[in-house]
Amino acid sequence: MAILGAVQVPHPPLILPEVGHGEEKRIQSTIDAFERAAKFIVDLQPDTVIVSSPHSILYSDYFHISPGPSAKGSMAQFGAPQVKFTVVYDEELVRAVDAAAKQAGIPAGTLGNRQPELDHGTMVPLYFLAKYCKTCKIVRLALSGFSLKEHYRVGMLIAETAEKLGRKIAWIASGDLSHKLTRSGPYGYNAAGPEYDKKIMDVMGSGNFAELFSFKDTFLEEAAECGHRSFVLMAGALDGLAVKAEKLSYEGPFGVGYGVTLFTPTGADESRHFLSAYDTIRGRMKAERLAKEDDYVKLAREVIEHYVKSKGDYLRSPQHIIPEMTAQKAGVFVSLKIRGALRGCIGTIGPMYDNVAEEIRHNAISACSRDPRFTPVLPDELEELEYSVDVLGPMEPISSPAQLDVKRYGVLVTKGSRSGLLLPNLPGVDTIEQQVDIAKQKAGIRPEESGCELKRFEVIRHF
Repeated sequence: MAILGAVQVPHPPLILPEVGHGEEKRIQSTIDAFERAAKFIVDLQPDTVIVSSPHSILYSDYFHISPGPSAKGSMAQFGAPQVKFTVVYDEELVRAVDAAAKQAGIPAGTLGNRQPELDHGTMVPLYFLAKYCKTCKIVRLALSGFSLKEHYRVGMLIAETAEKLGRKIAWIASGDLSHKLTRSGPYGYNAAGPEYDKKIMDVMGSGNFAELFSFKDTFLEEAAECGHRSFVLMAGALDGLAVKAEKLSYEGPFGVGYGVTLFTPTGADESRHFLSAYDTIRGRMKAERLAKEDDYVKLAREVIEHYVKSKGDYLRSPQHIIPEMTAQKAGVFVSLKIRGALRGCIGTIGPMYDNVAEEIRHNAISACSRDPRFTPVLPDELEELEYSVDVLGPMEPISSPAQLDVKRYGVLVTKGSRSGLLLPNLPGVDTIEQQVDIAKQKAGIRPEESGCELKRFEVIRHF
């Protein structure tokens, strides 16, 4: 087997004494575990170390592998320009992976090298690795916006390519955990944060990588995790192998989770080919989601699926219309997400049609085909789309942002003919200032402009 071992590690810059200036002592358990992980990698004596980093070049539709003979970087952006790195890339392995990806139809390779400098998600692990090995060859691999299944496939591809080359590799899966652990932390608190960290450390500590596919996209977004896809890439490289997992540490004193785990493959295991588990697990998750959808969301889904599959036909007689939809007039927003990322959102501030049912039908079609920020939804995306429908309450003028509550109220900001609306209770929008600023951006109102009118409104959100 090509892969000798792997580690899951975090990448907080302050773990470096030159950056932390003493603060790093608050995560001494992580430092001690990192030292063990680095020595573990070096003791394997790999030809090449693969580093998957969430902070390398990220494309929505491509896995970037850093090209060229070498790369440099420093911790200057974190106030420590004296901490510098130079790595030598394994060009032969990179070329082979690039060619194998093209042959397999996997969108991965060396195109688009717009960030040749090393990122901190790569440099922090290298800081510890360099203490024991200053000549290790590296392959730096970025994440993408593709599904977890595609990340797993890329990990498999790299291990298979290394095997064909006779290259012995070790894998560093760089990634912090949740960024939403404490109210006092820089990113605030969400209950999904500590829940994610417990679950991911249980999965990594057991080596049951199939469970990496069971994390809902919305849950990953709410937890504001960093490294999940990096961990899946690593898991793919260990496909079909029995693995001994050793959890070394977990800490989160700064509001961000840091976990360190070692993985040692112990031989072939036909029960650990997890790629097929993705479809089974995701199929079960979709069935559970569909069972919970109410009629508002079912109507939006029915209209969009018909429109996309028929290449533009408007569904005349949808099944999921109930009396309360036709008895009410209101503004409606239809939002689409795919793998936790927004895929379209169009709505009306006030009623434009005869009733809410018609509002949903028209805005659903616009959300999947006319949102100027996105290309139209394709038929092969329908399986992964998740929907929400927000029915807006009356607009209420307010005199101050202090009368807002980001969880309860949406906001409409108006100045002259320009207006911008933001719905309430959105992931990542945690303060009134953020809410108003985003609404102003959507309206094309500069941050320094004053004299804006504010209105608040409540919504009934249907999932």
